Amino acid sequence: MSVTLEDARRVIAAAEKRADEIGQPMNIAVVDSGGNLVAHVRQDGAWIGSVNISINKAWTSKAFDIQTKDLGDNAQPNQQFYGIHATNGGKVAIFAGGVPLSRDGVVVGAVGVSGGSGEQDQTVAEAGADAF
Repeated sequence: MSVTLEDARRVIAAAEKRADEIGQPMNIAVVDSGGNLVAHVRQDGAWIGSVNISINKAWTSKAFDIQTKDLGDNAQPNQQFYGIHATNGGKVAIFAGGVPLSRDGVVVGAVGVSGGSGEQDQTVAEAGADAF
């Protein structure tokens, strides 16, 4: 099982809707079970610097089957995953906006969102994941 292009489009559409509701242009990425990019959207006005961040958030969320905000909580000094962001060629994102996509209790992909505050990124990613 994995994420199809149809799935990715549905996730992105729901995430875009939420981004529009909060008035924050976003970069939205969806990856499959192997962490490979399935689809990405950069909304008009979204930061170009957040393109790779959104993709890395999605990749991180799938690579570790965890929300990036939760990984971030455990990656602070004196926590069990401190320094994890420096692994995998610096690709690991440890801030809000990456959410796993699960089917029948199995993580089969992830959505990553970047372009606003951590709270904004998270709410947009959650809206996308809810549509999966």
